[in-house]
Amino acid sequence: MATVEARLERLNRALGAVSPRLLAWMYRHAQRLPLVNRRLERVYAEVLADAAAEIGQARAGATSHVRLPEHGVASETLLAEMREVAAREQGRWRDGYVSGAVYHGDAEHVELLTRVYALHSQSNPLHSDVWPSASKYEAEIVSMTADLLGASALPPGAERVRGTVTSGGTESILLAMKAYRDQARARGVLAPEIVTAETAHAAFDKAAEYFGIRRVNVPVDASCRADVAAMRARVTKNTIALVASAPAYPHGCIDPVEEIAAVAREHHIGLHVDACLGGFVLPFARELGYPVPAFDFRVPGVTTMSADTHKYGYAAKGTSVVLYANAELLHHQYFVATDWPGGLYFSPTLSGSRPGALSAACWAALVHTGRAGYLEATRKILETAARIKAGIARIPGLRVLGDPLWVVAFAADDFDIYRVLDAMGRRRWSLNGLHRPPCVHLCVTLRQTEPGVAERFLADLEQSVAEARDTSRSASGLAPVYGLAGTLPVRGAVADLLRRYVDLLYKT
Repeated sequence: MATVEARLERLNRALGAVSPRLLAWMYRHAQRLPLVNRRLERVYAEVLADAAAEIGQARAGATSHVRLPEHGVASETLLAEMREVAAREQGRWRDGYVSGAVYHGDAEHVELLTRVYALHSQSNPLHSDVWPSASKYEAEIVSMTADLLGASALPPGAERVRGTVTSGGTESILLAMKAYRDQARARGVLAPEIVTAETAHAAFDKAAEYFGIRRVNVPVDASCRADVAAMRARVTKNTIALVASAPAYPHGCIDPVEEIAAVAREHHIGLHVDACLGGFVLPFARELGYPVPAFDFRVPGVTTMSADTHKYGYAAKGTSVVLYANAELLHHQYFVATDWPGGLYFSPTLSGSRPGALSAACWAALVHTGRAGYLEATRKILETAARIKAGIARIPGLRVLGDPLWVVAFAADDFDIYRVLDAMGRRRWSLNGLHRPPCVHLCVTLRQTEPGVAERFLADLEQSVAEARDTSRSASGLAPVYGLAGTLPVRGAVADLLRRYVDLLYKT
């Protein structure tokens, strides 16, 4: 891997002075040459060799089925193997080594969700006449989430906040952007644009690619929050919406929603607040006395919001909520077909058939936890995050970015932070590597509030920093790849590398 690391560093230095647009053109054309293409593929394979080995090792010992078995496997045999696989995977997240991903994880809570899912395993919200409970659960999930995010504080006569349950934050964002696009198209906007901070979630890039929208990025300020003046300057006649994050995924900082909303009102355009991470934390943080700026429907000009119930709402993976300040905009989200020979068809979200069991489990999670439960969970998470922030600040060479409440990003001043990521990985930690600037973050969940976990994290981090400073030891794993992806001006090469990584995941 030392050879690969050195090769990537040399490549980056060689290309650093070339115009990115020229590099992109050169890369596209060079790929068509068989000799160049073969050399690129060899480099990609070498760079991803460690990842391939890790994937293979993780799957070792499990029965592989690349074709349907001639005869069905007995249920007890099947369950025994799947229990063994689950047990192998469980230890890491259960013991708090994983950033985000598992937000609750308590055995009793998981058992409740599992039992609710079993009760409703056949349910499908597409057929509300057969499973009316599915639409009841979803309507109440939307109502409870809207209430939490300021709907009940709106003045008398204001239109009711409404929305739908989706499969996750990405779908919530996709649907809101589609609604803005279709609303704007109806008034003649044919080249729609959204203005976002560069830290807004990659789901906005996905929405732009899927729906023919141009994403216009602006920088963040020294506090890692959206630059409002830059957003105002990028608004044009084609702008259909602005975007704010509460908080943004990379650094856990909350954009100045009130100021961005003022810009949206000036230009009579929408404002989407992405509260996928913060929707079920910030209201309770405010109640606990933490300095939480206004960010929800209480702010005039906020027209849509997304909030993930499967994160800090503690539901099972696969549910989120997208909310709208008015019905007219929401109706642009819906799909209806009135002339299909198969009958009248309507679907509120991207999917047709959906697992009603997930909505039932989500409803159960919200009702079972209750306000007091969320308040206590938030207290534990924020107190743990404060200890972790203070501990990071005491490690020479590390600095926390911005002033986050619980998503703690940290950078290094005089050594490679991705080597820290690599060293922490060898100590079982699964953290998130970030770019611009190079940094790493820990998204604190209830798993890290368990006794001793925060202290173990800080002790391992201190040792990992010492290892990272030792440049005689070459980086392994994905550390060189993160370094390359963060600095290599040929973005097409980085994209191709990521596509090949996805290919590895689907290789049998």
